Amino acid sequence: MRRRLYYCDHHEMGLPPGHKFPARKYRLLRELLEQENSFEFVAAEPAPLDAITRVHDRGYVESFVDGSIPHATMRRIGFPWSEGLVRRTLGSVGGTLAAAMDALESGWGGNLAGGTHHACRSDGAGFCVFNDIAVAVLSMRECRSIRRVAVLDLDVHQGDGTARIFEDDDMVLTVSVHNRNNFPFRKQPGKIDVGLPDGTGDSEYLEAVDKVLARTLEFKPEMLYYQSGVDSLAEDRLGRMSLTQAGLAGRDHRVFAASKAAGIPVAVTLGGGYAEPIELTAEAHANTFRCALEVFG
Repeated sequence: MRRRLYYCDHHEMGLPPGHKFPARKYRLLRELLEQENSFEFVAAEPAPLDAITRVHDRGYVESFVDGSIPHATMRRIGFPWSEGLVRRTLGSVGGTLAAAMDALESGWGGNLAGGTHHACRSDGAGFCVFNDIAVAVLSMRECRSIRRVAVLDLDVHQGDGTARIFEDDDMVLTVSVHNRNNFPFRKQPGKIDVGLPDGTGDSEYLEAVDKVLARTLEFKPEMLYYQSGVDSLAEDRLGRMSLTQAGLAGRDHRVFAASKAAGIPVAVTLGGGYAEPIELTAEAHANTFRCALEVFG
């Protein structure tokens, strides 16, 4: 039986030529994994707006969907508005909702998008429109009574939006290991934050991950949301860190092995990655899902 992975890369975002967002990586990732015949690929259903408005202000959500959103708001997000972007954004959130349901049923689930951790309640930033992880957390709380959860964010950029959304929620542990000198330049304190210096390599990074994993397990979450960004790769043009492919794979193995040993279901979202060439980012993302399959079966 092949594991399901959800995608939304078939929706065109309408980006202008030369735009710095690496939209091509999503299809590259899916094509890499398709060659291995270990996964079933499912086009993600759009997330229902009622699920999104559990997290985000209704006016913000509706203005984005209908195109009346102010240009200044879209400029902060970093994308031009388009109907394709709306479809893709709703699919990205829907993929995380579906991956979370798969995780509860079989130990882990994966979305080949998502991890949009800079989005706050009433606006977005850093290529993030809606916070898919926050939407999934509150949706699972509503429909499956999963209350005690951890968000483990290992993107090179701090998960400020997620931290802000759950700052007063003691049942959600927000954990971020990131580059301390990188975007966002004004960090939002989470429950556990580890800021690492420029040039951090594999050994220092994995030591930090080991420490936060131990503290995460002490929280005894009923579910783990893993933002598995790979922009700490040495070749990443926005990362400022020096991890290797082997280091990132070691990180993923630690997360999955610890979660499985503790009996904690894991929903995996993609997060960032901006390497040159972008094929290196796609390979690093692919390794995350290969590792999940290896650990969980």
